[in-house]
Amino acid sequence: QTFTAWCNSHLRKAGTQIENIDEDFRDGLKLMLLLEVISGERLPKPERGKMRVHKINNVNKALDFIASKGVKLVSIGAEEIVDGNAKMTLGMIWTIILRFAIQDISVEETSAKEGLLLWCQRKTAPYKNVNVQNFHISWKDGLAFNALIHRHRPELIEYDKLRKDDPVTNLNNAFEVAEKYLDIPKMLDAEDIVNTARPDEKAIMTYVSSFYHAFSGAQKAETAANRICKVLAVNQENEHLMEDYEKLASDLLEWIKRTIPWLEDRSPQKTIQEMQQKLEDFRDYRRVHKPPKVQEKCQLEINFNTLQTKLRLSNRPAFMPSEGKMVSDINNGWQHLEQAEKGYEEWLLNEIRRLERLDHLAEKFRQKASIHEAWTEGKEAMLKQKDYETATLSDIKALIRKHEAFESDLAAHQDRVEQIAAIAQELNELDYYDSPSVNTRCQKICDQWDVLGSLTHSRREALEKTEKQLETIDELHLEYAKRAAPFNNWMESAMEDLQDMFIVHTIEEIEGLIAAHDQFKSTLPDADKEREAILGIQREAQRIADLNSIKLSGNNPYTSVTPQIINSKWERVQQLVPKRDHALLDEQSKQQSNERLRRQFASQANIVGPWIQTKME
Repeated sequence: QTFTAWCNSHLRKAGTQIENIDEDFRDGLKLMLLLEVISGERLPKPERGKMRVHKINNVNKALDFIASKGVKLVSIGAEEIVDGNAKMTLGMIWTIILRFAIQDISVEETSAKEGLLLWCQRKTAPYKNVNVQNFHISWKDGLAFNALIHRHRPELIEYDKLRKDDPVTNLNNAFEVAEKYLDIPKMLDAEDIVNTARPDEKAIMTYVSSFYHAFSGAQKAETAANRICKVLAVNQENEHLMEDYEKLASDLLEWIKRTIPWLEDRSPQKTIQEMQQKLEDFRDYRRVHKPPKVQEKCQLEINFNTLQTKLRLSNRPAFMPSEGKMVSDINNGWQHLEQAEKGYEEWLLNEIRRLERLDHLAEKFRQKASIHEAWTEGKEAMLKQKDYETATLSDIKALIRKHEAFESDLAAHQDRVEQIAAIAQELNELDYYDSPSVNTRCQKICDQWDVLGSLTHSRREALEKTEKQLETIDELHLEYAKRAAPFNNWMESAMEDLQDMFIVHTIEEIEGLIAAHDQFKSTLPDADKEREAILGIQREAQRIADLNSIKLSGNNPYTSVTPQIINSKWERVQQLVPKRDHALLDEQSKQQSNERLRRQFASQANIVGPWIQTKME
């Protein structure tokens, strides 16, 4: 049914048709006529005889013509066609359809069946519920046929009123409109399509190819050419068509010329929002701005073909557009446009992905920088403080342990600083728009990191130096305490002895005390040296503290005997010595006086004694 309708759509141009496809081509006459109509070429003169040989010869002429067009006829012979072999006849017609109706279809570098499928996909893409993937089940609901018609002749179809769940109505609507307004005969049966699990692919392809040729301009140009023969005032109409072509070509070329630089512009924007706007503009161009231009281009080609046909039929010279406005010029410009368009969307998406990565990296940089800056806050002031100047040895050891913990923390943050620097470097390499501020912040972090490292080293040196000095001072304090304690005890004993009351009865006793006191006085120079040595230890500790700006906390932790106490007691000893001298000398004088009295008394006793004794006797 489909092949019969297709053949008749061409045979009627020659004023004939067929009723039965496997019978009416048996004599070869209508077959040759069909080939002449669809090719526009003359075949050898057919033989008019009724004998079988005449029929075979005619069919062979048709088959030879088909073969001359580069078609390989496998297992199809003239005898089968003459004998009315339906399978072979249908195979031959399908071969003719493929060669003359489908093979020359070319859409975006694809041809034949794939080109026709791609053309259908492009034309029906904007329509809801239409998804053309093949030439069988994709057409069952009838929406794809209606979409093709509506895309080219929107006034013929009320597409929005069609329902996907009413395929028979949809199919019949498309078939009737195509037959009535597009001169495409009905080649399919709606009920057969709906009730078949998988509609016949060849039938669908044949019918759809008629739409392609109807809308591509060739069929309309041919139809227009047939009508032009009947129209008067051809010159005026041709001139009008020429003017229309020139204007339409100028407008289209101007639009192409204006659009190509926009599509070839690969200037990246700074932000994702700006690039997304460019992508949205491009999609608007694809959805809104380009489709009308596609229509204009198709119309321009139709008008050009129509005009040339009318001129040829009128025996007028072919129309030569102005320089640069030939159909080939427009096609070249259009190819350039599509080439620019092809790479533009890919560039936009790649650029958006690049900016998304940049934004992610920038946010990562900001987060890490903020964490690092929060961690470093107050660290410089902490490292610069001189709390060790007033610290004790135990304090300084605690400060060193605390500093060691900080150094470990500092080392742990080294990775973050390196990551920050690496991210900043990557942002520079990827041409991040805000690289200057990133670089400034990164440089500040790196400089501060160097300062922290230097201050950390300096503080460790200061702490260790102070620790060493405090250990020296502590050793001096301990030595001072070890020597000050016995010396202090010695002075206290000396003061007790110097203040001790004495009672003597003889000169020998006082002289013994004087000798002991003289012995004590002979030790005073050595004691004074010891005192000076003890005080020197204290002075050395103070000198070290003063020299290194160490503020000692107060008294010696190992003793309560201060230099002031030592000096005070020493002065007391010094004061008591002469007093003891005087007291001993006074006592010596008394004992010497007493000794003289005793001696004198003794001598008198020697005289008085005998006299008393005599008297007593």
